[in-house]
Amino acid sequence: MKNKIKYAVALGAMMIAAPALAQDKNVKIGVLNDMSSLYADIGGPNSVVAAKMAVEDSGLLAKGWKIEVVGADHQNKPDVGVSITRQWADVDKVDMITDTPNSGVMLAVSNVVKEKNLVQINSGGGSSVMTGKACTPNTISVSYDTYMLANGTGKALTKSGGDTWFFMAADYAFGAALEADTTAAVKAAGGKVVGGVKHPLNTADFSSFLLQAQTSKAKVIGLANAGGDTTNAIKQAAEFGIVQGGQKLAALLFFVNDAHALGAKTAQGLTFTESFYWDLNDATRAFSKRFAAKANKGQMPSMTQAGVYSGTLQYLKVLEAMGGNPHDGAKVVAKMKEMPWNDPLFGGNTPLRADGRRLVPAYLFQVKKPEESKSPWDLYNKIADISAEDAARPLSESECPLVKK
Repeated sequence: MKNKIKYAVALGAMMIAAPALAQDKNVKIGVLNDMSSLYADIGGPNSVVAAKMAVEDSGLLAKGWKIEVVGADHQNKPDVGVSITRQWADVDKVDMITDTPNSGVMLAVSNVVKEKNLVQINSGGGSSVMTGKACTPNTISVSYDTYMLANGTGKALTKSGGDTWFFMAADYAFGAALEADTTAAVKAAGGKVVGGVKHPLNTADFSSFLLQAQTSKAKVIGLANAGGDTTNAIKQAAEFGIVQGGQKLAALLFFVNDAHALGAKTAQGLTFTESFYWDLNDATRAFSKRFAAKANKGQMPSMTQAGVYSGTLQYLKVLEAMGGNPHDGAKVVAKMKEMPWNDPLFGGNTPLRADGRRLVPAYLFQVKKPEESKSPWDLYNKIADISAEDAARPLSESECPLVKK
């Protein structure tokens, strides 16, 4: 009889505790990115701004939730990213980590996120491996990946006559993935790759690499890099007369911040793929105007910063739908895959697949000529739409162990 009473008391305590856990309204969000180097403009402190905007727009603060946003600089070093993630998980009690540009850092952090059962909403890291063989139940990618870039820019330029390619790739996970995915897209479109060279991250002098690209006689020089590496390569290519000599530059990952830094005179004619642009529609313009008012230097949001906002806002909507924060990353991500995701910044209905890849449409853009630009940030002409289905690797080809074939 005593055992039955003890069991009833214990069961009653569990029933009392369960709703209390479900009603936990404390959330801590970590923005992890490059705050000070070559990727700082496309993510950096302004990604923290984007996350804080999402918290404000969620309406949860007015409903009694306590939500904190913190930021940290991973310095483009996987070991630093891992160390910060462990500190956030074990000491600071961070629930969700977002942005994570630099694919090497993104993949390293993902392992710790799974181990600690957090949530990782990747907006900055581009390697398609993240939702392929390296996928986990705790990580999602919300704005782009190397497959999208390759099958946008690579396919379009090859079909328009750029059927021989030479790659200049950043020597880490992202550069390798972007070169591999673009190579596959070029070959599928009937082109061929005649050579390539890898350069260190954050390269100041591209002259030796550009000479090799020039000597290759390839019709297209594919820049499989990002941020400061891309802008430096483009500036120095102009000094070498690469485009004037008849070769095309393909900026395989390019952001509005890059175009603004280069200026329309230098960047004009560059063709590239993105899933977000501030001047796409009324919703993107309204969001971007608010963002620029809060952002450092009054910058318009990059694709990754818009993804941080979007992913954080949806994460908070999911927590509200769950009745509180369960502090169980895998459970939250599973719910994110179930719930509809209506996002006017990224094309409306953007469902989250089993592999963690969000289905967003993409667009082929070209940088305007200086005389076409009406303001400092009026830089893109849209030349083609890419459906969400075409922008993502088909699930039938996925190596993600979460996908049932």
